Amino acid sequence: MPEPRTSTFDAKQQQISEDALRATVIDLIDLSLIAKQARWNVIDRDLGPIQAALDELVSVVRRFTDAATGRAAALGFSNDGQVVTVVEDSGALALPDGWQLGNAVVEAIVDNLAIVIARLRGRTQATRTNDPGTRDLLVGIAARLEQLRWMWQAQLAMAA
Repeated sequence: MPEPRTSTFDAKQQQISEDALRATVIDLIDLSLIAKQARWNVIDRDLGPIQAALDELVSVVRRFTDAATGRAAALGFSNDGQVVTVVEDSGALALPDGWQLGNAVVEAIVDNLAIVIARLRGRTQATRTNDPGTRDLLVGIAARLEQLRWMWQAQLAMAA
């Protein structure tokens, strides 16, 4: 198997960074798929704004996925975004099949963002001392997802 790059980390450091980045990629891929599924199946009188917010979420999450896979490659780790891997390892909550009302979609997005953010926080702790570059990337991702989660929560407050 070809190895385009090798890591400058020792074996323990390498494993911590590799685990953190792979898990992040899996969570982000699943989050983007959940948001697309929600976009395709949401029904609501405020359909346009909900779909626009879902499009923004997908765009942001896909950029972060590329950033995490780029960091992994730079450190010498391959990436695995195959469906079987995402299904086995993601912490996100699947959406129900069929049409979904706007509030149900918003609640599902808020819940899934909370899960992904919590898992990112754990990874920032794991990489805190051994890989500050990866830690900084994960902190940036979590910060933006927290901002988006707040915006989604505001939609729930307005609907109440």
